[in-house]
Amino acid sequence: MRFSLQREALLKPLAQVVNVVERRQTLPVLANLLTQVTDGLLSLTGTDLEVEMVSRSAVDDAQDGETTIPARKLFDIARALPDGSKITLSQTGDKVTVQAGRSRFTLSTLPANDFPSVDEVEATERVSVPEAALKELIERTAFAMAQQDVRYYLNGLLFDLADKRLRCVATDGHRLALCETGLDEAVANKRQIIVPRKGVQELQRLLEGGDRALVLEMGRNHIRVKRDDVTFTSKLIDGRFPDYEAVIPIGADREVRIDREALRASLQRAAILSNEKYRGVRLEVSPGLVRINAHNPEQEEAQEEVEADTKVDGLAVGFNVNYLLDALSALRDEHVVLQLRDANSSALVREAGSEKCRHVVMPLRL
Repeated sequence: MRFSLQREALLKPLAQVVNVVERRQTLPVLANLLTQVTDGLLSLTGTDLEVEMVSRSAVDDAQDGETTIPARKLFDIARALPDGSKITLSQTGDKVTVQAGRSRFTLSTLPANDFPSVDEVEATERVSVPEAALKELIERTAFAMAQQDVRYYLNGLLFDLADKRLRCVATDGHRLALCETGLDEAVANKRQIIVPRKGVQELQRLLEGGDRALVLEMGRNHIRVKRDDVTFTSKLIDGRFPDYEAVIPIGADREVRIDREALRASLQRAAILSNEKYRGVRLEVSPGLVRINAHNPEQEEAQEEVEADTKVDGLAVGFNVNYLLDALSALRDEHVVLQLRDANSSALVREAGSEKCRHVVMPLRL
């Protein structure tokens, strides 16, 4: 096996794939990248048996072949070489030589046959979605995923396909984030799958935005996302996601329309004096005004007032300030709407001009 290409052209696919490779491995070959050259095309594959990433790029001076190369070392070498270097990689026996200008590195390899292959995805559903739309869905919901929750099905992101829309939903039991996008074609069957946290993070890192169409393939146990230069595959969490639509408050008819940035800044200031353990703030709504109060065990207090377009009077609700701030950060409009019912009901936070992204925050008793 042999190939040459510019440093920058190698660095990008390496960066995409190397993050999947875990630093601590049970199998030595999992610390390596499967490196294959076929007909002038280089493909690099990294996996941790849960998530697999395959990146492809064209190369010069190519001789077909395959082996596995230590992932982190190859990435660090490519990163440390000067800009514009031409890198040539050639294999002799069980060693690979990386050459660039006057630099030369020899790395040990392991046989390509030892590298585990992820099962073929038998796609039961296949949809096309613009890259920017999928990137936005994940960015605006992934923060609400649970971390190491015993309810393992919450430690991931729900992809909910139905009719002509794709929804992403995440919840940790205290808050919920939902965002949806339209699809060009209706799906044949409704389908819900849960992508684990690591898969979501790698997918988020991979997506660049833009109008390129991605193909999403959903199998029984895997999801696969295909782009012209990359194929991403992740196992799914085997579990049943809670009925999230039942959590979205119905009858929350008390609306507060408020400037998103002004509310965010006020909450950030009030949070400084909130209880470090519960992070509680109290929102008191009166006509034209929202008052934010926070206090802590040291008897310190913060009070903020923000003008709001509302006719609600005499309603006070406590919330975890971090959850409110996360929800506001994920929204984009200049104005947001808080839909409230009473002091013991969760709040719905959405953009004033659209309902495609909705956030539910549970109340906190203060």
